[in-house]
Order: sequence, then C-alpha cells, then structure tokens
Amino acid sequence: MSTTLSRTPLVLRAETAADLMAPNPVSIRADATLAEALRLFTDKAIDAAPVINHAGHPVGVLSRSDLLVHERERAGVKADAAGAPAAVKAADLMTPAVFSVTPTAPAARVVEEMLALRVHRLFVVDPDGTLVGVVSAMDVLKALRPWVPEEE
Repeated sequence: MSTTLSRTPLVLRAETAADLMAPNPVSIRADATLAEALRLFTDKAIDAAPVINHAGHPVGVLSRSDLLVHERERAGVKADAAGAPAAVKAADLMTPAVFSVTPTAPAARVVEEMLALRVHRLFVVDPDGTLVGVVSAMDVLKALRPWVPEEE
C-alpha cells in the first residue's frame, strides 16, 4: 500500500440528497425510555439516532454522548421519594436541533450545509416533514470518486 497521497482530484458522484442518504434510518420515539434508548444503541451498534414524534417527524437527535452526560449527572442525584430514579425519556435527553433537507436538495448543498452547520449528519424529510433518510459524513465520503477528464 502506498503511503503517498493521490494527487487525483475527487468529485462527488451524487446529484441529490436522495442519492446520498441512507433510507429508513434507525430512529427512536420521543417517549422512549432511557432503557429503550440504551438497548437500541447497543443492539444496533449506533452512536446517534433521530428522535421522532408520533407523526414520524424528527424533533431532535439523541447520541451516546447525551446518554453519558445524563449518567454522569445522575450519579450525583438521589432517587425520588419512592426510591427509584425518575422516568427519563429520549425527549428529555436529546439535542432539540433538527437540521434537515428534502430528498431533492442538490448534493453540493447538502455538503455545504453540513460544513456550515458543523454537523456529522443531516436528516432527509419529505414535504410533510416525515423522516425518510439521513445523510452522514460517511455517506458523503462514499460518494467521492476520482475525477476523470471527459473525452472530447
């Protein structure tokens, strides 16, 4: 394997967000419990998931980091009067920011927005706002190909 970097320019071989996205992303309901979130992240081996409401619209993002912060904060908090920890829902722990694009958004705009917002993923929502996919930084990298000059 060569240790020198290729000097061949790369181009994005995708036209739209739909070309880049992973369809039907793993998501979690806003009313899911902490235990359900932990189980989902462990079973699916994921680091983050969109949080959706009853209509399937994304309302935030829940990450492993959010769960770790909660556990650290909880370590210093006593249980409720009944002796059990208070019920914690995904909506209580999520980051409530939702950055999204439509499936027809140009791929270049998807990349520009990810860079401008400094995020690792953008949700793809249909015209009704329902989650239909997600574009991750890895999805963008997978769409890069070496530039080949067109023959005249």
